[in-house]
Amino acid sequence: MLKKSLLALALGITALSQSGCFTLGVAGVAATALAADDRRSTGIYVEDENVEWKALARVREAFKDVHFNATSYNLSVLVTGEAPSEKARNDITQIVKAIPSVRMVQNEMQIAGATSITSRANDTLITSNVKARLIGNGRVSPNHVKVVTEMGTVFLMGIVSRAEGDAAADIARTAAGVSRVVKVFDYLADASATK
Repeated sequence: MLKKSLLALALGITALSQSGCFTLGVAGVAATALAADDRRSTGIYVEDENVEWKALARVREAFKDVHFNATSYNLSVLVTGEAPSEKARNDITQIVKAIPSVRMVQNEMQIAGATSITSRANDTLITSNVKARLIGNGRVSPNHVKVVTEMGTVFLMGIVSRAEGDAAADIARTAAGVSRVVKVFDYLADASATK
């Protein structure tokens, strides 16, 4: 499957480079190749994006000054950030759970003031480092694992076998700046069913 995706990517780049729409075309072909290797259906992939947008809009409407992130993968939503109180944290969970297609919400918000721009930049750097370490590791495809970092804690999402989940967690644990790793995976019923 990966070979077919790479071939499609190469053919697409060649065709687009001849037409003058190279930059736009490369982005589209690359996104298509990545989506082809995703274990979610196209419909679930699109709905995950919709869930994230709905969650952000609804929470921002209810809480103007809360640092809030929602990451949806296979309709399971990871909520991260900082809430001013336990009540606000619980209310945010209920807001996200009320989105019709959401299967599950894992609220990992901390009761604290919003983190600084420096802390968020550090989290972005950790996420990039973990993603880079997943590339070419031979044990788990980086296309099967979504990485989210909040205050040095790395959250791993995806549809994986137990062995792939353990491998991803081991890789994340050894990345610079990681204080903790939390697995929020959906596990495949049959490990031999991996792509």
